[in-house]
Amino acid sequence: MSRTEVVVYPDSGLLAAAAAARLVTRIVDIQAAKGCASVGLTGGGTGIAVLEELRRSSARDAIDWSRLDLYWGDERFVPADSDERNEKQAREALLDHVPLDPKRVYAMAPSGGEFGDDVDAAAAAYAKVLAANAATDGTDDGSGVPAFDIMMLGLGEEGHTASVFPDSLAVHETARSVVAVRNCPKPPPTRVSLTLTAIRRSREVWLMTAGEGKAEAVSLALSGADEVEVPVSGARGYHRTLWLLDRAAAGKLTKVYQTPTG
Repeated sequence: MSRTEVVVYPDSGLLAAAAAARLVTRIVDIQAAKGCASVGLTGGGTGIAVLEELRRSSARDAIDWSRLDLYWGDERFVPADSDERNEKQAREALLDHVPLDPKRVYAMAPSGGEFGDDVDAAAAAYAKVLAANAATDGTDDGSGVPAFDIMMLGLGEEGHTASVFPDSLAVHETARSVVAVRNCPKPPPTRVSLTLTAIRRSREVWLMTAGEGKAEAVSLALSGADEVEVPVSGARGYHRTLWLLDRAAAGKLTKVYQTPTG
């Protein structure tokens, strides 16, 4: 049965450091149990800060990077060298500094690349990657999406997660695993995103965010708000959903959560 956990840290710096430490431990445990691990990465200030903390940590060497599959929950459909691109930020923060197997890094296509400016083709291509990997790793349940071990996500002040925005075509999508997103309410306007259906194929979903501006969305999601209006409410792991927050982002929660000491 899926369970939801909430951990609150005093500030965003401690949140990022603790999340990086948790990530090392989980990846190592997963690799010990089944040989390889799969992680979905996120952009945003907190997501990239976690990768930077991991790069600086000596514990990173405990991970067998050659047996790690990396995906993205969403991507800005911009040129490959754009500073707005999640992949570029992740590579600068961590990926270019560890011995990954390049064949196991599954980035979403940029604009101007193989599919030119056709964001629908880019989304369809990523869906094919997911389906092929699900078939290969033996976790396909008919959805065409592999069972990600960990999906790391952030959220916006209005409650979006990945690039699934409130009352958008993406949040209503139930058949496809990956969609093109246009006219996003925050720039850049064109993106590629996993759907909530695909995200829920994750064994664990980690929702990480900081700042007072996120407090209302956090409170609504943890109160069970409708995912159409607050999409992050629908981002759940089928074993575990872990919320990692700083004190400001947890400011409107009615229950008091504390950082574990052990």
